[in-house]
Amino acid sequence: MPLTTIYLGLGSNIERERNLTAGLEALAGFLKDIRCSAVFESLPVGIKSGNFFNFVVAARTDLSLHELDRRLKEIEADNGRYAPGRKGLPLDIDVLLYGDRVGNFDGLILPRPEVLKNAFVLWPLSLLAPEVLHPEERRSFAELWQGASIQQVLWPASFSWRGAELTPAELIQAFPRPSL
Repeated sequence: MPLTTIYLGLGSNIERERNLTAGLEALAGFLKDIRCSAVFESLPVGIKSGNFFNFVVAARTDLSLHELDRRLKEIEADNGRYAPGRKGLPLDIDVLLYGDRVGNFDGLILPRPEVLKNAFVLWPLSLLAPEVLHPEERRSFAELWQGASIQQVLWPASFSWRGAELTPAELIQAFPRPSL
């Protein structure tokens, strides 16, 4: 099967560094050419919880969409996503884009609607893939971010994986943590 470019959204609000690192390591076991966006800390949206860390991963895969989604759910489960009595969200991994597919694929809607609704998805996506076109909007993610009017509080956060800082210091300096 030919390789398909995919974009995944990762987030956590419980033991964020540990869970997100575990998620990345699991993804590195079967995805190719992984690239990560800057990491953003955000206030929770739609739930009462601690702050989230979110970022976007670009990679290539030879897995079908169904098999990819199944593996992502296994990684989430391995990291406590579906544990009884859990408080918060240890690890969330969503398929944002799978090639240029558009539609409902057995309940998985692509491109994922949250791309255009949540700053913690669109901002990192615009930094990681600024020239890539949204398959439905036919505008680049950089253009979509520039024109977005999403009212969410988020800021760049320091995060390292495999010895590399994912969030550039310049970005952290340009958008400091707000006083809440």
